[in-house]
Amino acid sequence: MRRLALPLACLTSCLTGLACADDGGVASDADAATGTSGDAETGDGDEDSGDGVGDSGDGDGDGDPGDGDGDGDPGDGDGDSGDGDGDRGDGDGDGDGDGDGDGDGDGDGDPDAMVRFIAIGDAGEGNPSQYNVAAAIEAVCSDKGGCEFVLYLGDNFYDDGVGSVDDDQFNTKFELPYADLDMPFYIAMGNHDYGQFSFEWDKLAYEVEYTEYSDKWTMYDKWYTLSGYANVDFFVMDTTRLMWDHETGAQQAWLDAAVAGSDAPWKIAFAHHPYFSNGEHGNAGNYEGWPFPPQLAGTTVKEVMDDSLCDKVDLYLSGHDHNRQWHEQTCGGGERTTHFIVSGAGSKTTDFAYHDDNDVYWENDTTPGFLLLELELDKIHTEFYDEMGNFEFERDITK
Repeated sequence: MRRLALPLACLTSCLTGLACADDGGVASDADAATGTSGDAETGDGDEDSGDGVGDSGDGDGDGDPGDGDGDGDPGDGDGDSGDGDGDRGDGDGDGDGDGDGDGDGDGDGDPDAMVRFIAIGDAGEGNPSQYNVAAAIEAVCSDKGGCEFVLYLGDNFYDDGVGSVDDDQFNTKFELPYADLDMPFYIAMGNHDYGQFSFEWDKLAYEVEYTEYSDKWTMYDKWYTLSGYANVDFFVMDTTRLMWDHETGAQQAWLDAAVAGSDAPWKIAFAHHPYFSNGEHGNAGNYEGWPFPPQLAGTTVKEVMDDSLCDKVDLYLSGHDHNRQWHEQTCGGGERTTHFIVSGAGSKTTDFAYHDDNDVYWENDTTPGFLLLELELDKIHTEFYDEMGNFEFERDITK
């Protein structure tokens, strides 16, 4: 039950930025509930609390895999790649380059299904805290009846990324810490994955290719769509390329088409860099508290998110700042309201800096931890836990 390797993604860019789309991604053959469609409006009907764990839904979110394609031929190692289709199907595909999900639902959603998953970022240290967080995930998921997958939000290997598909860091900073977690990890690239100071774009190819050799590591392309789970489609971006305005047009064209082509009731985007953050990096467009130069400020990140995510997806998950934050601020408010959560404490923490002094429902910069999400047709229930598995905060997003 392993997915085929997908073609390497276009990666000639600098640190954060751009999309890819020419050869087609690889599809997974893991079982999953089929994502269904629907563009129900999202209100602000959020509810939060800091005490007590919310009950999980009674649906199991399981189902038959879709028929997605996208196993296109591997690239030539230079980072060129397909469209980033991450459709969960039977592993077969033609890598046709359309970037679309393959959800075969009828547009009404599945009222009985519930998908439970984890979101963590900035975890690639191989240190005791990474092991602690992994053990806490295993314990919490077990108590709740199991989780289906992990969204891995970038900075997968500190400090300089991996040097080849055989790099031992895949073992010491991923396979060993997560050995007891029997579920796929869907991977986004972070800035450190391209190198700490030198922007080695070919490093993307190693993380994509490693999908062939791991039972859990799953990275279809530098950006890709993930469908096949009940009531939701995911859009995995490469914000490091956006940081440096590299291939921005291609990535944004893919994102616009993928989001518009999805008829899932819930749409969730995830990547490395935040839109809002009280951490040391701060808000997009004002990263590090510097409004210029635009590359360092994240001007392109903000512009793309303003144009292509606000009003169009329900939730954006990110890391980059090594803490955890549930933001009050949203964007959009038309067809959909876009909410923002930072979960970047997968192995360490850094203090808040409050460059922009954003209002939050909850935040923590003192302990590593993770975010658990339970998604149903009319609600996303979120819970934060610390590295020892202690419940800290919960909040709902409702339609």
